[in-house]
Amino acid sequence: MDILKSLGHPEEIINLFKYKIGGCRSVMPKLDYDSMSETLRTCYAYLNQTSRSFAAVIQALDGELRHAVCIFYLVLRALDTVEDDMSIPLEKKVPLLQDFHTFLYQPEWSFSESREKDRQVLEDFPTISVEFRNLGQEYRDVISDICHRMGVGMAEFLEKKVSSMKEWDKYCHYVAGLVGIGLSRLFSASQLEDTEVGRDTELANSMGLFLQKTNIIRDYLEDQQEGRAFWPQEAWSQFASRLEDFARPQHLSSALSCLNLLVTDALHHVPDVIAYLSRLCNQSVFNFCAIPQVMAIATLSACYNNPQVFQGVVKIRKGQAVTLMMQATNMGAVQSIIAQYSQEILQKVSGADPSREKTLRILSLIREKSLSPAALSSRAHHISPVYVSAAMLLAALSWQYLNATSGQPPGDEYNIIIL
Repeated sequence: MDILKSLGHPEEIINLFKYKIGGCRSVMPKLDYDSMSETLRTCYAYLNQTSRSFAAVIQALDGELRHAVCIFYLVLRALDTVEDDMSIPLEKKVPLLQDFHTFLYQPEWSFSESREKDRQVLEDFPTISVEFRNLGQEYRDVISDICHRMGVGMAEFLEKKVSSMKEWDKYCHYVAGLVGIGLSRLFSASQLEDTEVGRDTELANSMGLFLQKTNIIRDYLEDQQEGRAFWPQEAWSQFASRLEDFARPQHLSSALSCLNLLVTDALHHVPDVIAYLSRLCNQSVFNFCAIPQVMAIATLSACYNNPQVFQGVVKIRKGQAVTLMMQATNMGAVQSIIAQYSQEILQKVSGADPSREKTLRILSLIREKSLSPAALSSRAHHISPVYVSAAMLLAALSWQYLNATSGQPPGDEYNIIIL
C-alpha cells in the first residue's frame, strides 16, 4: 500500500524500498549496556517502553549527550504524565507540576497515584532522578530549569483556553519551545555545538513552535473529537461563532480561511529554523534537528487549503517521508526542501484568501533565505553513506511525527521530542 501511494514518485519508491530492506535496525549503533549502571540500563528500558522511536534517535547522538537527552526526555515524560492524568484533582496537580523540578533532588520521591499508561516513570522516579544526579552539573542545571519552567506553564494552562495569538505562542512555548531551548543548551553543554546555539533562545524557541503549531493545525479534527481545542480563538472567531463549526461542510470556506491564516502564522518561524540549522556543526545533532523540520513543512504544505484537515487525517506519504529523511543530511539539501514545499504552498494560494498578502510575503522571505546558489545545487551533490545511514536511523522519529498525538493532547510525546 505504501508503494502504491508513491507510484507517481519514482524516487520515493526507490527510497521506500531501501528503507524496507535495511530499515534503521541495521545501522543502529549498539549501546554498551555492560558499562552502564543498573539504574541507567533501567532508564533506557523505560525509554524504549515510553517511546521506542526516541530511543532510536538518542542512539544516533554522539558521546555523553546521548545520556543527557535520555534523562531529559524521561524527566519531561514524567512531568507530562502528571499533566495528562485527568484522575489527579487540580488542587493536587497544580503544586505537583509547579514543584516537580524539586523532586529531581529528592532521592526517595515517587508518585503512585497515576492511572496513565506511562505511570512507571513516576512510580520508579528514584531510578530516573539518581541518573539525573549522576549527570554533569552543566546538564543538571539545564534539565532542572526547563522542568521548572515547563511545570509552571503547564499549571497555568490547565484551565485556561488559548484565546489570543499571543497566548497561542505562549502555550506552544511552554510545551515545545522550552524543549527546543533545553535541547539547544544541552547541545552546547556537550561541546558538540558552539555556545551560541544554546544562548540564542529565540531561534531555539522557534524550532519548537514551528513543529508544535504544525501539529496543532493538522490535528484539528482529532482534537475536536476528543473534546480539546488548541486553535486560538482570536483566529477562528474571525470566521465562525464556534470552533467546532469548521467540521461542518456548510462552513468549509470559512474553515479553509482560518486554516490558511494559521499555516501562514506557523510559516513565520521558518526563517528562524533556517538560521538555527545553519549554525549546527555536529552531524548527529544536525540530523536530530533537521529531519522533523522538513517533515513539518511538508505536512504544512499538505494541510494548506486542504478540506481534508476538517474531514479526516492529513499525512504525507511514507515514501515521501523516507525520501526527506535520506535527503535532509546537510544544510543545502534542507534549504532546497524548504524551497520546494514553499513553492507548493505558493501555487495553492487563492486570490480570494483573506490571508493572501501575508502568506505571499512570508513565502517570499522564506524563498529568499532558502534559494541561495549553494542551496540550489547541494541536493545534486554526493551524500556520504554514513550520513544516509544516520538519516535512516532517524526514521523512527519521523514516524513519531507522522503518527503523533493519537489520542493525546499537544504537550504529550510528540512535543517532548520535537527537535
